[in-house]
Amino acid sequence: MNIFSRLNPRTHFHALREIIGLLTRHRQLTWEMTKREISDRYAGQMLGAFWTIGHPMILMGVYLFIFAVVFKQKIGGTRELPLDYVTYLLCGLIPWMSFQEAMSKSATVIISNANLVKQVVFPIEILPVKGVIASFITQFISTIILILYVVIKHGYVPLTYTLIPVIFILQIMAMIGVSYILSSIGVYFRDLKDFVQVFCLVGMYVMPIFYLPEQVPQLFRPILYLNPFSYFIWCYQDIFYFGRIEHGWAWIIYIFMSVGVFYFGYRIFRKLKVMFGNVL
Repeated sequence: MNIFSRLNPRTHFHALREIIGLLTRHRQLTWEMTKREISDRYAGQMLGAFWTIGHPMILMGVYLFIFAVVFKQKIGGTRELPLDYVTYLLCGLIPWMSFQEAMSKSATVIISNANLVKQVVFPIEILPVKGVIASFITQFISTIILILYVVIKHGYVPLTYTLIPVIFILQIMAMIGVSYILSSIGVYFRDLKDFVQVFCLVGMYVMPIFYLPEQVPQLFRPILYLNPFSYFIWCYQDIFYFGRIEHGWAWIIYIFMSVGVFYFGYRIFRKLKVMFGNVL
């Protein structure tokens, strides 16, 4: 009987509705903690919150210099590759930097907020979410800058830009799900933060951000498809660079992955959180 209850779609729907309701109910507290995280991070610094956008802009500038100037990567100007290399690089780099920042934060968010976790009445489910929102704010600002660049450089924006809210929602769901998984496991496995840092560093180079998939030798090309983060990069490239659904299969995979990770991430967090107080 227990097996059939687990397979019952109503059980999954109830859990999905539970997490959505929880985040909606505590949205004001989540937002206040997000603002506090951003302000505390740069408290006492002369430039303050400027570094929220300053750090990623400097990093993007460095990557652009290395790959566009030093390595002289040049693509674009054709029907298959309509826009320039700067747009190609940034439309993948911007969301990945946001995603990796959220993952890095989530690996230690429960441990670093042990005092709140031990309070019975505090909804600890919002702790990973506040890090996601803080990371996404930087991406949102960077995306506006990218859109302005495309308008100034090319004089128009593709019609696919209307899908930006859709890809944003899917990414936030995926980020929350992954953050739930990493934050709950990080309580029991303290080395997780180091594994996440290594993965974020290496993972950036095994995704089609700096190069076209066709430029990868045939022998190593399957690595791109084995990396689940490649699919959300391809979706961003369809919207911001190609101006058409060039990777339809990537959209299907990414939609299922986002919803699935969001759901199962919360289920894992809910199952493991009962022992957080004892471990901390």
